[in-house]
Amino acid sequence: MPEAVIRQILVVAARAPSATNTQPWQVHVVSGAARDRVCGAILAACDAGPEPEAEYAYYPQTWASPYIERRRQVGWALYELLGIQKGDRAGAAAWRRANYDFFGAPVGLFFTLDRGLALGSWLDLGMFMQNVMIAARGCGLETCPQAAFKSWHAIIRAELGIPAEQMVLCGMAMGHPDLSAPANRLVAPREAVDGFSRFHSA
Repeated sequence: MPEAVIRQILVVAARAPSATNTQPWQVHVVSGAARDRVCGAILAACDAGPEPEAEYAYYPQTWASPYIERRRQVGWALYELLGIQKGDRAGAAAWRRANYDFFGAPVGLFFTLDRGLALGSWLDLGMFMQNVMIAARGCGLETCPQAAFKSWHAIIRAELGIPAEQMVLCGMAMGHPDLSAPANRLVAPREAVDGFSRFHSA
């Protein structure tokens, strides 16, 4: 994938709003040998032992309704497409492992934030990431945001020279979509507007 295309995507994405124009995001783009080196190091560590402690807690310690039902629904729908049966731990582990190779995509992005910033900057980064995904689609590409990388922050930081004051929040795969891949046939359900919105006019 030409670097000029990736740069243009990031130029567009950088128009994302941020509080008082702080623009708190940092991006590390990996491709070629750099991509293979980072992925190889993570995969080797993944195969060697248990997953290390993550940079932050993405999910709640205790799940509540309706969130747990939605999570289970989309999870089993994906596994059905992939042919992973209930109780197939090896199949589930192999799919999770594919995360660390960016699902075969030629380009990966790692997003970081300065640890001195507050939670508001996480909102800003989220809007920036969404812009990256939309801009990539405008270039005929697709993306997959991947919080799974958060557990391997130490390896990512070491391989890419990311300073300790930068928190590694997530990764993102970027490339041309394989429309024949079973996972790409998944259409996740969405709650109706009236289920999550309240209109106040009086």
